[in-house]
Amino acid sequence: MDKNLSPAESLALIQSMIDKTKENISENRMYFLLWGWVIFGAVLLQFVLKTIVHYQHHYMVWLVIIPAAIATVILSRRKGQAHYSTWIGDSMGYFWMGIGISFFVLSFIISSIPNGWLHAYPFFILFYGLGTFVSGKILKFRPLVIGGIINWVLAGLCTFVEYDYQLLITALAILCSYIIPGYLIRNENETQLYGA
Repeated sequence: MDKNLSPAESLALIQSMIDKTKENISENRMYFLLWGWVIFGAVLLQFVLKTIVHYQHHYMVWLVIIPAAIATVILSRRKGQAHYSTWIGDSMGYFWMGIGISFFVLSFIISSIPNGWLHAYPFFILFYGLGTFVSGKILKFRPLVIGGIINWVLAGLCTFVEYDYQLLITALAILCSYIIPGYLIRNENETQLYGA
């Protein structure tokens, strides 16, 4: 059944989809926090292993991605049945899936270039910034937008520092784009729902 909506009704419908997507993101903030803390911990541990312990295989910390990915798939499947779907929510899901695939492809490309890993982190931070900025704009959630902008600045800054310190800048980028917004989105949603 087709119904012509007035401009006000159209805007109200779009806003309700954004609000529902925000609610779903708030309920699923565990993904922001899971990946934020996993990456934050891995990059700091890599820094310690490389610069303080001088462990030759410091990059092995990134194997933590495997159990994190498995946990993400399991959590997604469990939540998938009870998840209320919106066009905006589905679009964001596809967008983040694309970001994840891009990380995988970028890792493959970088590993095939001699010393490619010495220049990897600015590109990773650039993708973190893109994902959080676009998500923040779609959701009208300022901490994600700010996190994305900070990440772009940090990606540029990385080109001026040595690899070891790029690790610390990456940790800061994750803190600004995943962890802090992951905690704040719940607080904002609770404020909107309960007027707290």
